[in-house]
Amino acid sequence: MIQTSPRETVRVDLGERSYDIVIGPGLIAEAGAQIAARNPGIRCAVVTDRNVAAAHLDALLESLAAAGIEAAPLVLEPGEKTKRFDELVHVCDHVLAARLERGDAVLALGGGVIGDLSGFAAGIVRRGMGFIQIPTSLLAQVDSSVGGKTGINSSHGKNLIGVFHQPELVLADTDVLDTLPIREFRAGYAEVAKYGLIDRPEFFDWLEKNWRDVFSGGEARIKAIATGCQAKADVVAADEREHGARALLNLGHTFGHALEAATDYDGRRLVHGEGVAIGMVLAHEFSARMNLASPDDAARVRHHLKEVGLPTLMSDIEGELPPTDILMKHIGQDKKVRRGALTFILTRGIGQSFVADDVPVDEVFRFLEDKRAS
Repeated sequence: MIQTSPRETVRVDLGERSYDIVIGPGLIAEAGAQIAARNPGIRCAVVTDRNVAAAHLDALLESLAAAGIEAAPLVLEPGEKTKRFDELVHVCDHVLAARLERGDAVLALGGGVIGDLSGFAAGIVRRGMGFIQIPTSLLAQVDSSVGGKTGINSSHGKNLIGVFHQPELVLADTDVLDTLPIREFRAGYAEVAKYGLIDRPEFFDWLEKNWRDVFSGGEARIKAIATGCQAKADVVAADEREHGARALLNLGHTFGHALEAATDYDGRRLVHGEGVAIGMVLAHEFSARMNLASPDDAARVRHHLKEVGLPTLMSDIEGELPPTDILMKHIGQDKKVRRGALTFILTRGIGQSFVADDVPVDEVFRFLEDKRAS
């Protein structure tokens, strides 16, 4: 029986490939019923990591079994370095060994790493099979589980190898966020704030006033996640494969991905959401430097992200960063580079982000040199 506890449902409108994002408490316990109601007779390969498995795998498997869904679990090591080719092969082999068919599904139980890796496998095994997301981090619930971007990292940069493969269902259980380490919750919050900074200034205003309630849980948390998911769903429906407006979702990511690559994806030094937080501050500061926006807006962004406990300066990253020319090489590998020209998401103010093509390389270099010294 599917319960009716307080929750929100966001629809990602992609025609025949449309799907629901269900947000609220208790959804892992209901996962079997939710999935079976939409796809009777389905079987699943459940991919997770060691940390998430210890907390939530048994409950999920029990829920699937109660709904008559056969499941083949696979537990991987946690961390960004799991997003690599040999682990992709591992997941694909597991799905094939379980003799799952194209109409069955790969179910990702975990954060963005597990979702990205599992979705990539689902997109290529048997030339594309079903994919279900049960994101267990705030970052995954508001960002990586929505929109169909999947992939793995390369030595050349983050998420450079992958496919677009939309899930059939996303179940965002808000209860699981209570067990997240505070650092991971803060990192996910950076992606929540991003939606306000892109084009919803009233949402950023609300977050400035209510962020403590979001951290505490309850209705404020559900509202924040649902607002973020709706913002992303609207953009994905209009530009699924990032030919235009969807690039706005990468506010802060060009700088952030370069910083992640510069730390060799070492989560002890920098996790993705922290890189995005620093990147969003840098994007606003660079916009001010280019006379596109007021320095007061950049200061406001930095103040809020710092207030919630996120890093906002390059110097906040533990250890030494490589020289600026190396950072520029990482920026040059970003997926938003087109025919060698740098493309950034810049801003004219809070909630006024836009795609800036042909950003001068020398201006970015000098800006980063100055920021390293601050």
